[in-house]
Parts: sequence; C-alpha cells; structure tokens
Amino acid sequence: MVTPLKENELKEHVIISYKPNAKYAYTAGQAQSKYLMGFKEGKIYGRKCNKCGKIYVPPRMYCDECFRPTDEWIEVKDEGIVMTAVASFISWTRERLKEPEIVGVIRLLPSNDRDFVYPGIFHRICTTYEEVKNMNIIGKKVKAIWRSKEERKGSIEDIQCFKVI
Repeated sequence: MVTPLKENELKEHVIISYKPNAKYAYTAGQAQSKYLMGFKEGKIYGRKCNKCGKIYVPPRMYCDECFRPTDEWIEVKDEGIVMTAVASFISWTRERLKEPEIVGVIRLLPSNDRDFVYPGIFHRICTTYEEVKNMNIIGKKVKAIWRSKEERKGSIEDIQCFKVI
C-alpha cells in the first residue's frame, strides 16, 4: 500500500553536504588501446572481418554485419572522403566561437581496393565555413594533418584536422 505525502511534507527537505572520495580507473580496452597507440605512431588502425571484408574504424572486436569476432588489425590510409560536415559556433566547453569549427565524419580509405572501411572517424576538417554552407565539402578527398612526432600522445588530437587534397 502506498501512502501519499502530505502537503507540509512536500515543503520539507533535507540537504546533505557530502564530498565523495571516489577513486576509479578507466581503461580504453583492447580495441581502443591499439587504435590510440597507432595515433602516436602516425598510423590509423582498424579491425577487419575476413568474412564480409569490412574494416571497422574506430575498431570493433565484433562485426556488426556477421555477428562474429573480427579477425585482424589492418592499417588504413590517413586519407578519406568527407561524408558529413557541420560548422559549430559553440566550443566543446559551450562557449560561443567567433569563427566556427568545422567537424564531420571522414570515411577512411583502405590500403587496397577490395576492402571497405566503416563507419568513419569524426574529426575536425580544415576548411572554411563557406565550403560547408555551400555544401562544397561533402564528397571531397581529405588527408590527415598530423602533429609532430614529439607532440603526439596517443590521442585523437594527434591528428590536427583533415585537409582537402
């Protein structure tokens, strides 16, 4: 049986001040660790399913198509095709930007013509707001602009942006 709160009980509330002493560790896991360490080397790795031929970038340990474990690590080109693009006037810290940041999904190119890289990498695109506004960037071929070897940390930020070639 449920007893509803009375009107005066709804107005009462208790404030408890508590600062938790939470400690935690986060691991990127097998797939993401290899992927991120590849960035430090200036390489982009994906996982390939030998049954359907898909190469997953970012990597996945299981194939979405075949419902089976992926088979091997494959290095893909740091070049691709712009699939989507958007101009963001808001930073990742939610501050208004004077100049928009252009981001989008890049479908990376495989090392050979037989494979298919899926779904793509979401990253910055070195282009202008006008190119995005006029839809001139979609379908363009782009190449990764890498930070210097000394600056790389094993992060997605090791690629500064993708530039139209």
